[in-house]
Amino acid sequence: MEEVSTGTEPRVPAVKPDSKPSSHEEVQPLLEAAASATAAADVAEVADVDKDLLCPICMQIIKDAFLTSCGHSFCYMCIITHLRNKSDCPCCSQFLTNNQLFPNLLLDKLLKMTSARQISKTASPVEQFRQALQQGYEVSIKELDNLLSLLAEKKRKMEQEEAERNMQILLDFLHCLRKQKVDELNEVQTDLQFVKEDINSVERHRIDLYRARDRYNVKLRMLGDDSSTRKPWPSSIDKNSSGIVSSSLNIRGGMPAGNLQNKKIDGKTQVSGHRSQRKDTLSGADSQSFNQSGLSVARKKRVHAQFNDLQECYLQKRRQLSNQLHIKQESDKNVIHREGYNAGLADFQSVLSTFTQYSRLRVIAELRLGDLFHSTNIVSSIEFDRDDELFATAGVSRRIKVFDFSMVLNEPADVHCPVVEMSTRSKLSCLSWNKYWKNHIASSDYEGIVTVWDVTTSQSLMEYEEHEKRAWSVDFSPTDPSMLVSGSDDCKVKVWCTKQETSVLNIDMKANICCVKYNPGFSNYIAVGSADHHIHYYDLRNISSPLHVFSGHKKAVSYVKFLSETELASASTDSTLRLWDVKENLPLRTFRGHTNEKNFVGLSVNSEYIACGSETNDVYVYHKEISKPVTCHRFGSQDMDDGDEDAGSHFISAVCWKSDSPTMLTANSQGTIKVLVLAA
Repeated sequence: MEEVSTGTEPRVPAVKPDSKPSSHEEVQPLLEAAASATAAADVAEVADVDKDLLCPICMQIIKDAFLTSCGHSFCYMCIITHLRNKSDCPCCSQFLTNNQLFPNLLLDKLLKMTSARQISKTASPVEQFRQALQQGYEVSIKELDNLLSLLAEKKRKMEQEEAERNMQILLDFLHCLRKQKVDELNEVQTDLQFVKEDINSVERHRIDLYRARDRYNVKLRMLGDDSSTRKPWPSSIDKNSSGIVSSSLNIRGGMPAGNLQNKKIDGKTQVSGHRSQRKDTLSGADSQSFNQSGLSVARKKRVHAQFNDLQECYLQKRRQLSNQLHIKQESDKNVIHREGYNAGLADFQSVLSTFTQYSRLRVIAELRLGDLFHSTNIVSSIEFDRDDELFATAGVSRRIKVFDFSMVLNEPADVHCPVVEMSTRSKLSCLSWNKYWKNHIASSDYEGIVTVWDVTTSQSLMEYEEHEKRAWSVDFSPTDPSMLVSGSDDCKVKVWCTKQETSVLNIDMKANICCVKYNPGFSNYIAVGSADHHIHYYDLRNISSPLHVFSGHKKAVSYVKFLSETELASASTDSTLRLWDVKENLPLRTFRGHTNEKNFVGLSVNSEYIACGSETNDVYVYHKEISKPVTCHRFGSQDMDDGDEDAGSHFISAVCWKSDSPTMLTANSQGTIKVLVLAA
């Protein structure tokens, strides 16, 4: 009986073949046919009477049916509610009161039967069988035995199928896991083979370097010995000859022997002097080697601190360049490559050398842009000119100030006077020097005006006022000196020509434009950073849609800068920098460490390093191959006034590398500018 309680089904499935069929098997098809016919009749009957079982007021099946004196039936609550407002029948409008309502017992009974049939229709087979037994359906012992045997067989079959399914799932999982681990093993073995090859290659090159150093040291010793032999140091041959000479002189009455002894003493003194010189040289070499070893230890510490990132960089370059080399060898088998040293290893060595070369930022000059007429001195933009001789600053003080970089470095004053100063009508957001005409610089301001200035005359050459809102960014084309591009809060990117008074191209976008930048190798390509969290890369010859849309930032893109023709760096107020490959439309790396959630904190790049500011008043430097900062520099409390209550709210507002050098300009929201240089 326990098996019946755990699994019962009203419909008996097809009985398994048996040598002696039972009488129940013969009757079963007839019972099933009769049940089907009865069910079909019930469905037809319900379909016919369904409309008559609906309440004319609520159009639902009647509940608690009541009959009116005019012969219509309603739900009790429906007709009572109706008679509170009107005194007539809803169907025939005959006069009607509460006293003319009577319970319709026959209809209630019919409704209950209909409801039971509908419940039986929607009930599961198990539920139907249970209801049949509860209603007193007579079942013989033989029929129960047949049902129990069928249910037991059904249960065993279901358990077997379930076990097979579970086993198949487990087997699929194990096959997938084995494939994944085999792939991982193959990858690890390939990487290990790369490492072994590179270790052997590096060992060979190190031995070559040691041999070259030994040859160099031998040459130095030989040169030293040659210079020492040229001086009158006594030797055994000299002694013999001097003896002969002295005897002959004495015989002839020449030089006395005492003078000869004095010369011998002078010779000994000279030899001792040379020995002391050699000792000093060795001690200097020892101190130099000690300093070199200390520097080597420091660089090794930097390697271990960023070991995971460096490992990923090495494997990525080794695999990628190995695949490229394999493809190239397949296409051209006559190419002869340098033995041992792989291109991927050489590339990684360059990364490792530049990454471990610097560990801090050192201040080499500082100036303050204090303004008596403006309490706020935020420097929004700072840029070097074409030759890195001048740099210009702009910000909320409504002035463009141009400084001589060499004067700032060489004069130890905190406050330097600009060599050129130009006043504007509005607060400035961005500057861009012309890459060909040294004396031309462009600016964008909070009123949406883009201006081209002549630094030598301090006068504006062109003013473009087509932007309807604040213009955040402007950039001169690096290949066409007459072209420049700007972006604004009016969701428009405009391309200008200094030979025309109106824009030559207009790109309408759906979100505010925060930054624009020309590709340094092509005047037709621009990158646009937007408040929609994306970077749009356009070909100006077809502006109907962007070539690529780079997605990944979670907030507005505040800066875009090109490291090369294919590498683009972007900054966002999600506190990340990202590196993209604009040629292959691929994300390369994400940089984290600084804080940037609401302000423009600056972004500058060179061929190897990326610098940005932080809302913690720090300057951060990243290597383009490593996602964590190489170093950072805090402007610090010494830069703040003692009475400055908002010292914690200051942030870095602009940064600019001196082209492909370890020197950079940085400025913060207080108007302090520092010249920083990467140092070991």
